[in-house]
Amino acid sequence: MDIKSLQAQHSWGESLKALFQRHVFFMLLLGFSAGLPLMLIFSSLSLWLGEAGINKSTVTYFSWAALGYSFKFVWAPLVDCLPLPVLTRVLGLRRSWLLFAQAGIISAICIMASSNPIIETDLTWMALGAVLLGFSAATQDISIDAYRIEVASADMQGLLSAAYIAGYRVAMIVAGAGALYSASYFGSTTEQYIYEAWQYTYYGMAMFGLVGVVATFLISEPIKRESQFSHSANEYLGLLLAFVVCVLGFVVCFYFSRDVSDQLKALLSEALSNKALSGFVIELLRLAFALSVAVALGKLCILTGVANRQMLAHSYVSPVKQFFDDYGVKTAWLLLALIGLYRISDIVLGVMSNLFYQDLGFTKVDIANAVKFFGLAMTIVGGFLGGIWVMRHGVMRVLFISALLVVITNMMFIALYFAGKNVFVLYAVVSADNLVAGIATAAFVAFLSSLVNVQFTAMQYAIFSSLMTLIPKVLAGYSGSIVESIGYPGFFIFTGLVGLPILFLVVVAQRSLVVHEKSINRENTAC
Repeated sequence: MDIKSLQAQHSWGESLKALFQRHVFFMLLLGFSAGLPLMLIFSSLSLWLGEAGINKSTVTYFSWAALGYSFKFVWAPLVDCLPLPVLTRVLGLRRSWLLFAQAGIISAICIMASSNPIIETDLTWMALGAVLLGFSAATQDISIDAYRIEVASADMQGLLSAAYIAGYRVAMIVAGAGALYSASYFGSTTEQYIYEAWQYTYYGMAMFGLVGVVATFLISEPIKRESQFSHSANEYLGLLLAFVVCVLGFVVCFYFSRDVSDQLKALLSEALSNKALSGFVIELLRLAFALSVAVALGKLCILTGVANRQMLAHSYVSPVKQFFDDYGVKTAWLLLALIGLYRISDIVLGVMSNLFYQDLGFTKVDIANAVKFFGLAMTIVGGFLGGIWVMRHGVMRVLFISALLVVITNMMFIALYFAGKNVFVLYAVVSADNLVAGIATAAFVAFLSSLVNVQFTAMQYAIFSSLMTLIPKVLAGYSGSIVESIGYPGFFIFTGLVGLPILFLVVVAQRSLVVHEKSINRENTAC
């Protein structure tokens, strides 16, 4: 991290002027492209399958198609080091992977549109299309994150993140509410299912995918990498084959260990008298076993000569090693702790927020209006405000302020609890919560982006983005139990208190980064 990014760098005029840079507009388009697939896998697709009379268990299986988002760090190294034939030579590494992923997204949506789920063979094709959509969308996310980090300096990352989030949220409305309006317009209802209505809708969504394609051709490649691709075509093919073998091994082991894990959960829950804890422990062991098999297969690929040892080490080991080399062991672990814990307050509270509103007596319409529309607008405003603040005051200062504001807004939910079903207080709390969430997200993304070494942009950022939600989501699984034990006021106090150590972590991390940067400067001067 450049020490200058920790401090104020720009005037208000310069910060506001940055809003109109072309990179901000391009990130808006790419954010739209990234936000389009998610709702087409989840809510819109679920309603389509429901209208077609598909049973609920089958419908929920389709949500597994989005697992690519959770495991995208597994193939992120390929996006960093694997050139695509012809495309990379013409467009460059980042743009070629973007176009490749976008072609996959559009193709996947068209496959789904061409499949009538009431026909058994078509339902299989729809499932394959959904898996392709999830994989392509996650690959596009990896490529967009890498492009964003490489195309602009650390102080611009907050604004680029805000533009990305704004485009992403608009696309979710288009693919969510827009798809439902479209299918209704063409006549499909729960009482009378019309396949053509959903077919036209999904073909229309595929057309929206062209927004990302246009953006890819408008942007320029951030870094020229021709000299980096020094391996032969067979070596690149071997790396790809090793990746496929490892992933298939992981998927097969994870899937077929399900029955055994269910039996172990039942036994352990009796011993521990805690179903949630036993489930978490078994799933962790199941994941570790599948990962061990994948690693063993990777070593086997090296021993048999399928993959080049140096290429695999450079792809998967070097990014982690480089991070510790860049910051030193002590500072690196401190940064990882901050990454893993920074969002703990808002994620733990967020899991219970809608249920809390419902328990207070607010209707679904009240919640939708306040959270989905008004709250969305405040998140977008907060994102751009956070991006401007990062340029004006530096990353770490805004990171500290936004962490403090998250603690304060969590406490505001106590006021809503005692106010009861009061729409005015609801909008006030939702406004503050979403505004601060937007500011915090912009600052945090700028912070993560500033830590990345451009030699391993995709892999390092994919690891950071996975780590930042791991611990908060695990703890969030116990939110309901906490509420049942200490009530809503106690729960909100708890979510505020767990955010206080984050303030200490931000301060210590900032000082450690400053000391580390100064020591590097002294070494360079001495040389």
